[in-house]
Amino acid sequence: MNKTSDVIAVGLIVADFVGAPISQFPAAGALVTTNSITPSIGGCSANTSADLAKLGVSVSLVGRVGDDFFGDFVCRSLEQAGVNCQHVVRSSTQQTAATLVVNVEGEDRRFIHAVGANTELTGAEVNDELLRQAKVICVGGFGLNPALSGEHVRDRFRHARDHDVITMLDVVLDDPQDCLEMAELALPETDFFMPNADEARLMTGLEDVQDQADFFLERGAKNVVITCGSAGVLLKSSDGTTLERPAFEVTQVDGTGGGDAFVAGFIYGLLKQVSLSDCLRYGSAMGASCVRAAGATTGVFDAAELETFVATEKG
Repeated sequence: MNKTSDVIAVGLIVADFVGAPISQFPAAGALVTTNSITPSIGGCSANTSADLAKLGVSVSLVGRVGDDFFGDFVCRSLEQAGVNCQHVVRSSTQQTAATLVVNVEGEDRRFIHAVGANTELTGAEVNDELLRQAKVICVGGFGLNPALSGEHVRDRFRHARDHDVITMLDVVLDDPQDCLEMAELALPETDFFMPNADEARLMTGLEDVQDQADFFLERGAKNVVITCGSAGVLLKSSDGTTLERPAFEVTQVDGTGGGDAFVAGFIYGLLKQVSLSDCLRYGSAMGASCVRAAGATTGVFDAAELETFVATEKG
């Protein structure tokens, strides 16, 4: 029997393997040791789902993993976190997507990624029965998987709006022009388009974040939310609303998953039916909580911690 969920998260699911920092990258044929190699969940939609579940939000994850050990690990971890994985399909031909995250002291992270079963996700897995149960559908990692096409997302979003479900689109860039062409098909059915400033710049060719937002509004998005890291966040709406807020000041340990946590906090605010300004505040707080610890979901707030933080912290 299917469980009802307030949020449907659709998109990338990854098994991450994160090495503690090493002193130097090894030469060919050489070996270096690290204090730990830690498995964790990864991928935009898996991260956002886990964060929402920690906030007490009912969430169903729609995606694909392999019929393998990595898939067992990811699904078990997500289910233990409180995510409904009934709609995660096991591939018989592709392995679970996986990433080796190599951390070298004083250098940016290195990633070795196997795309795996994510390439088989089309979006058709989101049926009308699932949409009738939901209040929000969020597609994460859009642009990386051609099978999850602009046409498919447009179709699912159109059905979602027929059921009064809020539609949200978050991107990951491989080829910015390809992603833009895909997004242009889906944006007219998108209530909240949520790139970061670097993604928006690469997609639009524009440096100013206000101009970037206008670019996506002109292509049909109802609201555009652009996260700008330590510079804060901008929201612009088709009705002329413009909102900006600064980032919360925290010590950043690891930026992995910060954008996914922002999306979770923003959705939390939407479900509480607070103002868009307060949604930005919740999103910013969740993003800030995430980057304080290593790992995409390790340090995020639960609902009580989030409410305390937004009530007491300046920003």
